[in-house]
Order: sequence, then C-alpha cells, then structure tokens
Amino acid sequence: MTRIRVFIADDHAVLRAGLRMLLGAQPDMEVVGEAADGDEAVRAVVETRPDVALVDLTMPGSGGLKAIERIRQESPRTRVLVLTMHDGPAYLRAALAAGSSGYVVKSAADAELLSAIRTVHRGRTVVDPALAALLVQSAYGRKPVGGRGSGGGAASLLSPREREVLDLVAQGHTNQQ
Repeated sequence: MTRIRVFIADDHAVLRAGLRMLLGAQPDMEVVGEAADGDEAVRAVVETRPDVALVDLTMPGSGGLKAIERIRQESPRTRVLVLTMHDGPAYLRAALAAGSSGYVVKSAADAELLSAIRTVHRGRTVVDPALAALLVQSAYGRKPVGGRGSGGGAASLLSPREREVLDLVAQGHTNQQ
C-alpha cells in the first residue's frame, strides 16, 4: 500500500507533535516533515514533495496564505489542506483563493481530519461543513441560520486590499499595525 506523504506546518510544537503521532499511527499515512513558519514550510515542502501539506493560516514569517500560494507554485502536485482555528467564511474564501484544496478547523474530531487528508489526497476538495453551509447560504442571498460567522452574498469576495489585511491579521498584526 502506498502511504500518503504528509507535511505539517504549524507554529505550535505541541500540536505538530500530536499530529505527528496521530498521522504516524495510520497505516496509510506518514509524516515527511514539519515547519514552524510559512517560509520554512515552503522550503521544506519543495525539498520533501509531500502529497498533502497541512498548513495553519496563522504562522510567523510570511504567514499561511502566502505559504499556500508559494507551495502551489513551487510544488504543484502537493495538495494543501488548511488546519486552522479560524472559522469565519472570509478566511475560508481567502484560503481557497490562495490554492488550498481543503479547510478544516482545529476543533474538528481527529476522524474528520484524517478523512479530509485522504479526500484531498484523492484530488477532491474538503470544507468544514458549517462553513460550507454559510458559503452556500451567502451565495444565494440567504441569511445564515445558526452557524458561525456572517455571510455577505456573492459580492463579498475579498478585494486585493481586504485580502492583504486578512493576511496581516493572520500573521498576528494588530488592527492598528
């Protein structure tokens, strides 16, 4: 059986260690590398050429969104799955626009994450179900019922400046900065 080669990019060492243990226990997965910031992630992904890169949006350096764009440019066969704490539709839109193949929030169950890795590896797209519902509702002009975040309609796709601001926030900058 060919194993899915997974790379982990997150600035929290404890989370990386836990993910390494979880993925290493799977008979069809192996962790081929890890990084603590966006720039390091891009360099290591280019070197290791994993099948799937798990990337957090909020990391030091160039941040997750820029890392996703660069990974997709420099290692086009690597599929990117975002694993983040951000559960707002704007983050999801930005991640997908950057080239992500999937989006899972860190509050998801481990089985959901493992399923998402396998699905992304097969060439499909995975989106957190609650966020997917918000996107569908906003695309058809309906107000979200329950759920998280706020939909803004199809016209609410991010402008270049909004995307730049979102990227800076994801890097940890304050509103004033």
